[in-house]
Amino acid sequence: MEEKNNLDQLEKEIIEIDKEKRQEMFGKINKKNSLILIGLFFILTVFLSSGFGALFGFLASRSNGNIFSAIKGGSWLKDFSNMEKNGLSSEQVETIKQKIIQEDSATIEVVKKTTPAVVSIIISKDIPLMRDYFGFPGFFGDPFGFEEPGANNQNSSGREKQKIGGGTGFFITEDGMIVTNRHVVEDTEAEYTVLTKDEKEHPAKILAIDPINDLAVIKIEGNGYPILSLGDSSSLQIGQTVIAIGNSLGEFSNTVSRGIISGLKRNLTAGSDYSGESEKLTDIIQTDAAINQGNSGGPLLNIGGEVIGINVAIAQGAQNIGFAIPSNQIKRVADQVKETGKISVPFIGVRYIPINETIQKENNLPYNYGDLIVRGNKVTDFAVIPGSPADKAGLVENDIILEIEGQKIDEGKNPKSLTDVITFHRVGDEIKLKIWHKGQEKEVSLILEERK
Repeated sequence: MEEKNNLDQLEKEIIEIDKEKRQEMFGKINKKNSLILIGLFFILTVFLSSGFGALFGFLASRSNGNIFSAIKGGSWLKDFSNMEKNGLSSEQVETIKQKIIQEDSATIEVVKKTTPAVVSIIISKDIPLMRDYFGFPGFFGDPFGFEEPGANNQNSSGREKQKIGGGTGFFITEDGMIVTNRHVVEDTEAEYTVLTKDEKEHPAKILAIDPINDLAVIKIEGNGYPILSLGDSSSLQIGQTVIAIGNSLGEFSNTVSRGIISGLKRNLTAGSDYSGESEKLTDIIQTDAAINQGNSGGPLLNIGGEVIGINVAIAQGAQNIGFAIPSNQIKRVADQVKETGKISVPFIGVRYIPINETIQKENNLPYNYGDLIVRGNKVTDFAVIPGSPADKAGLVENDIILEIEGQKIDEGKNPKSLTDVITFHRVGDEIKLKIWHKGQEKEVSLILEERK
């Protein structure tokens, strides 16, 4: 009996051992099978993804390729039916068609309406024979005016009249007033001829030159000329469509280019390698509309045909970076010349330096902004010009001008200088200044006078 029990126990142990081995064996088999299944699933997933990706990519490229190649190739009017075949609905095709037609039609209408009022300015000068002339000033190391020495009108003194440059302008009055850039007409020894849309040449005289902004007004005889309207440059938006018209390279008159406004309120210093002079341009418009030498003084127009800027400079070594003076700055000059026949620049009569943190620390000043009134290096370089508006208002050396008409003077944060702020007012205007005078803040009023 005991022996039988021992045999039964042994049999149970053998069965348990066998069961454990079977479980272990099946576990290994199941693990192996799982790995195989996972591998197969991964391979199948990659295969299917690649296949569908290639298929969808092919279909998309076929569809989009046909759409955009049709538009770029200029055959879009003929291929709109193909767009529908390649996945676009008839409504989407019609929307694209109408948008392209509307944009092109608007540009064409603006060009038709405005080009008669745009003129080319030819700059000529008597030059000694056997000598090239390279003195016409421009911007960014290269003139806007196109230099094209030519031999004509030779006289007995060994000199010849040559075309030394070209620019652009546009009519602002029916009796022949034209706005252009100062650097186009600043050579007092040169002669200026205006070429109108009908290819007629008119001798021009300089009416007024703005000593602050790069603007000038010239005039030709006659009446009934078409004029351009000045828009409001304060409402411009980045990305807005603009059109530039100008005398490109000084020989291709009324060249048209289209682009967008790339930036607003830009500030830069524009200079010339020829003249060695430079000037600060503030609050100007940046555009990617193609602007070339000779476009200087030409209009930058919005899609409504209004002048929103006057082309003034290009960035050398860059592509499609041009700049224009905003129309609101042009209005001030144009209105003055229309009313008085000249440009009157207001001034207050102080010599100053902008204050920053360095100047504040060096001079132990109570402010890190404003303009400190100082004298120059010469005895005659007064801090406050005798008899000037500032002198009459009681300003003295070491005073600090903090605000003008509530506008803080801080060139570190606001690029407008005291001079910039003053020029937005007119001669005869009464303005209020907040100043620091002998240890305390105070307000004074003065009446702007004309800079001599």
